[in-house]
Amino acid sequence: MIGILTESLATAILVTGLVVIMMMLIEVFNVRSDGRMFRGLHEHRVGQVLLSALLGAIPGCMGGFASVSLYTHGLISFGALIAMMIASSGDEAFVMLAMFPGKSALIFLILFVVAVVTGLLADLFHGRYEGCRSMNVHDEDREPVHEHSHTRHFGRKRLLMLYCVMMFLCVLLKGWLDVGDSEVTGLETEVTGGFGLLSEEWMYWLFAALSMCVTGVLLFGSDHFVEVHLWEHIVVRHLIAIFIWTFGTVLLLGLLMSQFDIASWISDNTLPMILLAAAVGVIPESGPHLIFVSLYAAGVVPLPVLMANCISQDGHASLPLLAESRGSFLKAKLINAGVGVGIGLLMTLVC
Repeated sequence: MIGILTESLATAILVTGLVVIMMMLIEVFNVRSDGRMFRGLHEHRVGQVLLSALLGAIPGCMGGFASVSLYTHGLISFGALIAMMIASSGDEAFVMLAMFPGKSALIFLILFVVAVVTGLLADLFHGRYEGCRSMNVHDEDREPVHEHSHTRHFGRKRLLMLYCVMMFLCVLLKGWLDVGDSEVTGLETEVTGGFGLLSEEWMYWLFAALSMCVTGVLLFGSDHFVEVHLWEHIVVRHLIAIFIWTFGTVLLLGLLMSQFDIASWISDNTLPMILLAAAVGVIPESGPHLIFVSLYAAGVVPLPVLMANCISQDGHASLPLLAESRGSFLKAKLINAGVGVGIGLLMTLVC
């Protein structure tokens, strides 16, 4: 029980920290460009779907978190969100690359094509999600820096955010949040012999660098930007909700997984296996899906079963979406599970 609680807390801190760092950087880019940086993306849905699918194709959950952040800010469409969730295989992508690299490349390509097609079709029947309406550029943001640089004060809000970001930077570099991923990182190390692009370690170093950028913003940003854009918009409106939902969800899943052995439910019947794989894919967690990756690598289940699971699941990527829009989360998961079952059955008939 203590282990489950500790791992759930570490996962919630990691996910919340990664998402908040990206949201802060998006806010910086949006304000510094006077809103022009994302305006073009906002107007081109095909580009949104392609970009989001590419982000989802990045192994791990980093690209998925970025897409969720853009979606909750109303910068990409629901179809683009769908595309990311289908293209993403979460942490399982690292395992697939390590266990069957040649076949995994083909799987990722199929996922990308399915993601783009499904995302474009979803946008034909779904209106834009407006999401967070407070990502605006204010008159104070358009003032030359020298006109309001004297208003920079180190009040409790700025200091608290600065302390939290620096602590997050430290735990990333120390690896204190690297809990429960031994299956992934350990396997990759065994295959490649150390640090590499197939390891999640590179993601931690990347976000450590991004955290340093946010630290600079907190040190030199104006009071208006820090207190209105970062504190009121991101910390107050997003951070607490993301952490609570992520921690609660991961804790509940951990308790359930400790009581039920999903692997014992597996049979040799392909159709029930496809349905089960898609259903398990709905779980917003990396871990349960490793069962299907391992069974496919061992030749126990065919490719359609693994594809159904890969299409339906997205690792941790959709966890922050639970905090922002439960409706979007449920709709996206149901659509992805349906597409996963459909593609799995189609591959069964063709193969």
